[in-house]
Amino acid sequence: MQALDDVSVTIRENEFFTLLGPSGCGKTTLLRLIAGFDQPTRGTILLQGQDISHLPPYQRSVNTVFQSYALFPHMTVAENIGFGLEMLGKPKSEVRETADRMLKLVRMEELRDRRTDQISGGQQQRVALARALAPRPKVLLLDEPLSALDYKLRKEMQIELKRLQSETGITFIFVTHDQEEALTMSDRIAVMHAGKVLQIGSPREIYDHPADRFVADFIGDTNFLMAEVLASDGRQVRLRLASGPEIAVELPENRSASGRVTVAIRPEHARLAPDGAALNGTLENIVYLGTDTHYHVRLDGGEAFVVRNQNRRDSTEALQAGAPVGIAFEPDSVQVLRD
Repeated sequence: MQALDDVSVTIRENEFFTLLGPSGCGKTTLLRLIAGFDQPTRGTILLQGQDISHLPPYQRSVNTVFQSYALFPHMTVAENIGFGLEMLGKPKSEVRETADRMLKLVRMEELRDRRTDQISGGQQQRVALARALAPRPKVLLLDEPLSALDYKLRKEMQIELKRLQSETGITFIFVTHDQEEALTMSDRIAVMHAGKVLQIGSPREIYDHPADRFVADFIGDTNFLMAEVLASDGRQVRLRLASGPEIAVELPENRSASGRVTVAIRPEHARLAPDGAALNGTLENIVYLGTDTHYHVRLDGGEAFVVRNQNRRDSTEALQAGAPVGIAFEPDSVQVLRD
């Protein structure tokens, strides 16, 4: 069985790089190859130009933080942080100084003498990070390390991880299936599916300009519509939507389109409009979510469409389910996808 299919990725020095995808897509396998826990059947793994493909894990300047923190419960926080340095034969004075520096970095100086079975899950996470950062690896691998934390703590640790990466200057390679985590922390994201890397780009590039339907569907909420290409002139394309209206859009660079295509429109890039609407339909449901409201519309052609409006304090709810509505959007909000 092939876990990865011709994957080629260049990760920049001092970058927070995220491997994002559903379970079983190959992201953890790729992480294990970089760490040295698995061996590639072909190809090479280069670290700053050096081929490390066949080096054992302990000879690679790479450390890993797993979902399970694997701390020693009978040791103090400081002893856990310094353990790896002691195994490397570092002098006691260097171990102590490094542990002090790491405790300050993760803001846990006051807990240095506390046993790790006496601290919270979020604090244990920080100790695991400090221990992995202590030897100053060139690359830190993080395999869904926030998955065991509750929502609020996970949000706090997302910001903390980004701060640590920025302050240490170490390359972080982060694995997650959580799109919000990836968008929040990453300099760049590689979206993976079925052992392949489908797209690499900044969070904004991935979200606003998805390369294909899977990426558009996996990252955020998206409306998909079928369309037919009527004419094209370079990157300028005229489309007829399945529901009838014609629109002109601009394709991304190095992209062409012909025949039947799928287009994507983010819910927040559309608006309900009585006049000048590109689409028409019937309002089926209104979902109030505090910060915004989702309007679920059944288009005249039978397709479902969601419009997301941010709520204001002075806004009033005048629409009712069953009302006819129009939907408008700007041409540059329409993305033509690879199927």
